[in-house]
Amino acid sequence: MELEKLSIREIHRGLTKKEFSALELTERFLDIIGRKDKELSAYLAVSADSAVFQAKKVDEMISRNQEIPLLAGVPMAIKDNILAKDAKTTCASKILERYIAPYDATAVKKIKDRGAVILGRTNLDEFAMGASTENSAFFTTKNPADLTRVPGGSSGGPAAAVAAGMAVCALGSDTGGSIRQPASFCGVVGLKPTYGAVSRYGLVAYASSLDQIGPIAKTVEDAEITFNAIKGKDEMDMTSVELNFKSQIPSPKSRQVEDPRSQSGQIPNPKSQIKNLTIGVPKEYFVKGIDGDVEKTIRNAIRKIEELGAKIIEINLPHAEYALPAYYLIATSEASANLARYDGIRYGLSEQKKNLLEVYLESRAKGFGAEVKRRIMLGTYALSAGYYDAYYLKAQKARTLLKKDFDDAFLKVDAIFTPVSPTPAFKIGEKITDPLSMYLTDIFTVSVNLVGLPAVSVPVGFGGKLPIGLQIIGRPFEENKILGMAKIYE
Repeated sequence: MELEKLSIREIHRGLTKKEFSALELTERFLDIIGRKDKELSAYLAVSADSAVFQAKKVDEMISRNQEIPLLAGVPMAIKDNILAKDAKTTCASKILERYIAPYDATAVKKIKDRGAVILGRTNLDEFAMGASTENSAFFTTKNPADLTRVPGGSSGGPAAAVAAGMAVCALGSDTGGSIRQPASFCGVVGLKPTYGAVSRYGLVAYASSLDQIGPIAKTVEDAEITFNAIKGKDEMDMTSVELNFKSQIPSPKSRQVEDPRSQSGQIPNPKSQIKNLTIGVPKEYFVKGIDGDVEKTIRNAIRKIEELGAKIIEINLPHAEYALPAYYLIATSEASANLARYDGIRYGLSEQKKNLLEVYLESRAKGFGAEVKRRIMLGTYALSAGYYDAYYLKAQKARTLLKKDFDDAFLKVDAIFTPVSPTPAFKIGEKITDPLSMYLTDIFTVSVNLVGLPAVSVPVGFGGKLPIGLQIIGRPFEENKILGMAKIYE
């Protein structure tokens, strides 16, 4: 049996029927990591002893005929900016190279409570700042579809691990596309939840008004199961909310997408699921410079959903052109504040110098990489006296206008379909020396973070041999609706 190809539900069924043990499953994944990760470099650290211990606990429950949660025994990976107690959490930065997390992030605690087996910590762009995982202080992760190409970023490690069968699913974080873009590049599913749907407690902050934890998985259902496990109100995060995700916020005509799998387990005709839906396609997302294969693949995907009965209409997001500059002003401003805590005194690397100022300067100079320094300087400049109104405040006003664009669009449509990225995965080294070119890879994803909406990337085709993902954007807290649409493509 190819255990590494099983879905979460198939793993649960196999464990409860005692077709294999959680220990056998875990050892299979550890073996695959041992063989494959030498060339992929997805993991920063593998927790073999801890994973085996967790698996044995699940097997003990099964041997006592105890009912086990759906995630019990499921091998998972964690992006290395999400805290797991007593595990090294580096954020792929030299400044936190020896930092040991003193507590679990709420999302990690929730999957641990459900018996998930955590295989290890995966690579990322330093402090989640990047779109290729080339900004890691330790090494570059490679794309399993083509080892000469990037896996995307900043959650390149989790996406590569899932795509290569080195984890069933993973937790990533998304500040401007960091779950969806690597999911698209690696050919897996990535969900960026609504802001507030998942607690950020224990997520190392990059930009606090944009960051969100979400799942990366092989299938839409696996992403949905993982999301349902980590969602919800948390008293440790006052921005988190408690909602009944099953009774979604109704659309203007109370149209819903139900799970296409009926009680009998059979998938009915997709037409019955989507014939009453209206899908918006923003003309601003099909612009000059988009890769031909990406445009063709996404338009084919949209045509397929139209053939199944959905109504497709072109919509306008008139302020979309301001999303990228607004994002990079807001995100870097928040980063400059959040990263001030890494001063050589409280966390991580500390250079011993004659006076306090030299400790600050030397610790930060040696601990931070070039991209992190660049973003701290950009943010500090945008917040500085005389420039605050011209840059940061203006970016926030653009954010408000962008939110109104989406609010107006969702009065007419049930969901919005766009590309995830203007190109498929690019070559390692192709953009790393040109920051502006790298920032442009976020052009289709940052709007979702600025306005706090949910969005999922689902694989819909290939450009050559390179995966291409469709981005499905929904109203706030309508994760189940966009996941239902994603299941139809799957």
